[in-house]
Amino acid sequence: MTKTIRLTAAQAVVRFMMAQKTVVEGQTVPIFAGCWAIFGHGNVAGMGEALHGVKDAFPTFRAHNEQGMAHAAIAFAKASFRRRFMACTTSIGPGALNMVTAAGVAHVNRLPVLFLPGDVFANRLPDPVLQQIENFGDGTVSASDCFRPVSKYFDRIQRPEQLIPALQRTMQVLTDPVDCGPVTLSLCQDVQAEAYDFPAALFEERVWNRRRPRPDEDELAHAVSLIRASKRPMIVAGGGVLYSEATADLLAFAETHGVPVAVTQAGKSAIDETHDLALGSVGVTGTSAANALAAEADLVLAVGTRLQDFTTGSWALFREEGLKVVGLNVAAYDAVKHGSVPLVADAKVGLKLLSEDLAGWKADSAHTSRAHAERVSWFEAAGKALATSNAELPSDAQVIGAVARARGTENSIVVCAAGGLPGELHKLWAPTQPGGYHLEYGFSCMGYEIAGGLGVKMARPEKDVVVMVGDGSYMMLNSELATSVMLGQKLTVVLLDNRGYGCINRLQMACGGANFNNLLEDCRQEVVPEIDFVAHAKAMGALAEKVSSIADLEAALERTRANTRSTVILIDTHPLITTEAGGHWWDVAVPEVSDRAEIAPARERYEKNRAFQRAIN
Repeated sequence: MTKTIRLTAAQAVVRFMMAQKTVVEGQTVPIFAGCWAIFGHGNVAGMGEALHGVKDAFPTFRAHNEQGMAHAAIAFAKASFRRRFMACTTSIGPGALNMVTAAGVAHVNRLPVLFLPGDVFANRLPDPVLQQIENFGDGTVSASDCFRPVSKYFDRIQRPEQLIPALQRTMQVLTDPVDCGPVTLSLCQDVQAEAYDFPAALFEERVWNRRRPRPDEDELAHAVSLIRASKRPMIVAGGGVLYSEATADLLAFAETHGVPVAVTQAGKSAIDETHDLALGSVGVTGTSAANALAAEADLVLAVGTRLQDFTTGSWALFREEGLKVVGLNVAAYDAVKHGSVPLVADAKVGLKLLSEDLAGWKADSAHTSRAHAERVSWFEAAGKALATSNAELPSDAQVIGAVARARGTENSIVVCAAGGLPGELHKLWAPTQPGGYHLEYGFSCMGYEIAGGLGVKMARPEKDVVVMVGDGSYMMLNSELATSVMLGQKLTVVLLDNRGYGCINRLQMACGGANFNNLLEDCRQEVVPEIDFVAHAKAMGALAEKVSSIADLEAALERTRANTRSTVILIDTHPLITTEAGGHWWDVAVPEVSDRAEIAPARERYEKNRAFQRAIN
């Protein structure tokens, strides 16, 4: 007879999570680091009681905003290189829907997180309940259906026993290198409290190890032949290199074969950027070195990247006739993009096998020398952008320079997400350690920064976590600053106030548009808002101060290094200045007709650049 354990559905979910393990640096550890929870009538009685019952063994974290706590969970998974992750539970209705944006972040970035939103009653007897969204034409629809397009796996649990296959499918997705992404188990609130005799085997400890798919022999041979035939190859390293923990293999390949390496936003820190073969960022926010070699490359080895438009300059960056792209990616979906020759495999395994089969081959020495020269030229330009000046309002780049000088890159992790800062950081921050650069730029979600910084700190408590955020993004979602104080997870938040959405204002101008509705001074207003960010941060329990210059910022960063509580340092910055060196065109459609004279030349520039786009997709 099968041994069973009688549990509520909610208790079963929690006990199952506690039984899942993984191995990190030789140690077997829980794969779920805990559960974020904001309770309401859709989960407080079911999931709330289940989590309370194990609170000393399985941590529950309380947040201030459902989207914020989900960002923290996602950042935790990213900073853990997808080896460990978290769950998030909410009530029904608005509480659940607040997480949908974060689910988009996880889906785009292929990051594991388990969403456990409350749902309507499965028995439907009390319908419509508080916060229930009724669909007049479909009685099976609820607010949680909004998670479907942003979940890698979605299931509505309407009977306790449905958890038996659903939980196993959940773990397959959360740990799979290809399908990895958010999972949503929408838990009907009456079912959460319903008991069932679950098979005891469901709760036995299971250790999930990293799967490393090997390449097809024919694909490997084809990739080797293309690389051997190339004269001006380059590597574009994406986040898959970090998630595969293949940074040493990437460096070994580059050094052995003399191939320069450029990085995407997700792939930045995959190589020590002080290395002679490191070109830095590539694409729209790329360095002049990486983009110069990209324009002339006859082969691109794209490792663990989905080749997003910022990486490829909207596919107008790579201009060499007859260019070949070899897509080394664990996901076939990504490996074949834009006519790439696929090499479907784990990055670590693929790089090792490629290098073995390329024994004796090196890139043309003139090409490698060109990479070195371009790199030197770029660092000279970057140094000028990072240097302090006597300007009344400093640039974002100068603020980045101050942070780099004061906190360094050896023991710090910089966190950012949206606006102009990601572009400047992508170019100018030079990480030396894997994971030292944490940007959410797949979804570029405003509001991720502080919550994400909290998740990073929880994953890497030994690191100095520096969150860089603009005033626009800070205003969208700042409440997890209070959570960081509450949990004793110290962040240093460098808050740049350019009085509006400076990045999108610059884009508006570049497209021929008038300054409109982005900077506060260009918005419809009766009163110009004077926001006291220092007082606001202090009101949430953080330490805070305002500095008036780059020199003062450096001093404050040095002085507050030893703070044990989250600290906000505010500095006013210029909304229009950006680093002119590097960069590339980005496809943002300009109107064909307009009453404004400035639009016509902008459209002409747009059409000229579009002519360079590759047609194969």
